[in-house]
Amino acid sequence: MIPVVDTSRWGSLDAALLVLRVGIGVSFVFVYGADKITGGPSTWVDLGQNMALFGVTFWPTVWGFMAALTEFGGGLLLMLGLFFRPVLVLLLITMTVATASHLAAGEGPWHATEMATVFVALFLLGPGRYSLDAWLSGPPDAAEGPHVG
Repeated sequence: MIPVVDTSRWGSLDAALLVLRVGIGVSFVFVYGADKITGGPSTWVDLGQNMALFGVTFWPTVWGFMAALTEFGGGLLLMLGLFFRPVLVLLLITMTVATASHLAAGEGPWHATEMATVFVALFLLGPGRYSLDAWLSGPPDAAEGPHVG
């Protein structure tokens, strides 16, 4: 049997959201998060010390681990479209700290601000039909248009 592909405008939006979620998620898992999560406590302390920019000087290992976990685990959940909006909030917070860290170091914050922009747009759009959040919430009503969250 040949699968039916939804070529409507809404189906294209859902497919585009899937591609974007998977592409960004792969980057966060394998390019950014994997080294940080496996780097151990010394890596986490280095990451967590960035919280001092916000006046938070306690528990740098915990904050660093949370940042690493957000990038790695958040990337996985982003790919799956699971707990989509809460994950995007955590990723946006992580990108805010990364932006501040890059600025404090005299570096350009462009990658962090670009990712923050993508995360805000995804938050507003939702995960799309091809996500675990959509699957868990049940079938969409056809009259509603896209099932984006």
